[in-house]
Amino acid sequence: MTERKIIAIPMGDAAGIGPEITVKSLAHKEIYELCYPLVVGDAKVIEKSIDVTETGLKVNVVSTPAEGKYELGTIDVLDLNNIDIEALEPGQVQAQCGKASFEYVEKSVKLAMAGEVAALATTPINKESLKAANVPYIGHTEMLEDLGETPDPLTMFQVKGMRIFFLTRHVSLAEAITQMTKERVHDYLIRCDQALQRLGVESRKLAVAGLNPHSGEGGLFGHEEIDEITPGIDLAKADGIDAYGPVPADSVFFQALNGKYDAVLSLYHDQGHIAAKMTDFHRTISITNGLPFLRTSVDHGTAFDIAWKNIASEVSMYECIKLAAEYAPKFTRESL
Repeated sequence: MTERKIIAIPMGDAAGIGPEITVKSLAHKEIYELCYPLVVGDAKVIEKSIDVTETGLKVNVVSTPAEGKYELGTIDVLDLNNIDIEALEPGQVQAQCGKASFEYVEKSVKLAMAGEVAALATTPINKESLKAANVPYIGHTEMLEDLGETPDPLTMFQVKGMRIFFLTRHVSLAEAITQMTKERVHDYLIRCDQALQRLGVESRKLAVAGLNPHSGEGGLFGHEEIDEITPGIDLAKADGIDAYGPVPADSVFFQALNGKYDAVLSLYHDQGHIAAKMTDFHRTISITNGLPFLRTSVDHGTAFDIAWKNIASEVSMYECIKLAAEYAPKFTRESL
């Protein structure tokens, strides 16, 4: 059996579905067979979530990860006691929830940096709630960049064994194309290889998706592949990276899903997101690479419209914790 590690689960926005999907996930026996899950949150909110989900679980409040029982039927909670449960309004933007959700992440990062937990498996937080609390971050990535002292962390999606990296993220398509330089492609392929190596992936066959139809068809449908993308791949190959492409985007993800490539470098946000989420929306899990610690995350929001109604699916959170548990024993922490 794989060595089990402690996985910190920051509870997320208390008014959203984070507490519910956390509780539902920790009602599964397999989670405890794979890892030691530790919720970093508010014990009162977790107790209320247990009532809402009718899971019948018990809460064990701890002050350190070492105090956890880590057994099915009990949820170990490192209680920050930072939610006024009487004032909590499910499904509503609230400053107290934004402030608290940041504090859960902050505490979890401190535990990870100290080596007291092996990884973070994060639940949804809400941008508007963070803003209402004057938290100076718009999301997890920005928090982790700062708290983990890591500029420009690398995002990777994994779904059914297919791994997808992103050359560009939240920019317009026009801006993304201007960022597709040979230097950036070269740099990202090296970083992708390093990220896979830190996750314990021995085979690292990397494909780069094409931008234009049929990867430009030799210049008939665009010159980006000829001018920038292919030269970037060639530079990476010269550095010993096992890189291929550009491979037409209408086939490269299918090929990766079936094992031809160990990962794909998507050139822009929607190219890789569509491929992953059409494969399995709920089981698409995000991994933030380059940090001094391992972090996995669900790829959905706080879903205020269905919060606290016991209808939110825990599938994504369940898979998020499982993936953290899978990689944690292999993950190298040389950056610490």
